[in-house]
Amino acid sequence: MSTPLTVRLKAEALRLGFDLCGIAPARAAADGGYFQRWLADGQAGDMTPWLAKNAAGRADPASLLAGAQSVIVLGLNYYRPVPARRGKISTYALGQDYHGLIWLRLDALDQWLRWHGGTQRRAVDTSPLMEKPLAVSAGLGWLGKNTVLVHPKFGPWLLLAELLTTLTLTPDPPVSSHCGNCARCLRACPTGAITAPYQLDARRCIAYLTIEHQGAIPLALREKIGGRLFGCDDCLAVCPWNRRAQKTHKLMLTRHYPDPREMLYWDDAEFRRTFRFTPIFRLKRRRWLRNISVVLGNTGAAADLPALRHAAADADPLVAEHAAWAVAQIKNRAAA
Repeated sequence: MSTPLTVRLKAEALRLGFDLCGIAPARAAADGGYFQRWLADGQAGDMTPWLAKNAAGRADPASLLAGAQSVIVLGLNYYRPVPARRGKISTYALGQDYHGLIWLRLDALDQWLRWHGGTQRRAVDTSPLMEKPLAVSAGLGWLGKNTVLVHPKFGPWLLLAELLTTLTLTPDPPVSSHCGNCARCLRACPTGAITAPYQLDARRCIAYLTIEHQGAIPLALREKIGGRLFGCDDCLAVCPWNRRAQKTHKLMLTRHYPDPREMLYWDDAEFRRTFRFTPIFRLKRRRWLRNISVVLGNTGAAADLPALRHAAADADPLVAEHAAWAVAQIKNRAAA
């Protein structure tokens, strides 16, 4: 039975706008060894140096807060129908940056816990913490075969946040996996990045290639990106648990952006004005135009060639090379 403080805490979390709240003990994750091997194999790509900085601490929440007893794991539903547009953008990125929205709720819950004698450390996905194993331990769902947390009510559409606390709270029982024999997410991955159940090679993942990867997108993978401009939801969209997914009414109003072709003419100032306070902003102009060029190379037509030729003359070699590739792709299709 949960302690009275645990019960009140969960009610406060829901009042503040979180959709889920679970408690995990502040102890080392059992799968920390897999994370270390995954890093050593180089499957994190460009993210390896950053992830390796705190690799040992990521698996042990207590290393981030002296005296930590419990981890409060919070979930926020972000599901919404995706509007039809040229250049697909991942659902989580269709509006304002979720980090600020979560921090406001997290700050309020942190203050509430201080009133009850706790010392906390807040964490969103930028903190050195293994979120998904903690969410599983806290009963917020199970790990899907695509390595994404799945919840029976919200499917795979959850943003996560954590509060490490010195308070002793009643832990929740883990939820058993309900993936069964389903392998839809593995079959749906356009690049084969899900190499086996529960194993992801980030270097092939379209979300990684279009968001985290700093340099040129490998030629062998460009056509597989198709029309995906920022991220990829394919392995989430096919999950059978989406039948229960509920549209969010709490955050991230959908923005409407110009056609990708128009954005090839933008300078840095225009990019910053349009995408400030959105997830896309962290790409900066050069990677955004890189992505646009790949999408138009895969899906564009003759009408896109003037904009692509303009981008092919860009002073940034990353933009110029991808735009020139796109021009060649469109010409080759026209000649076929």
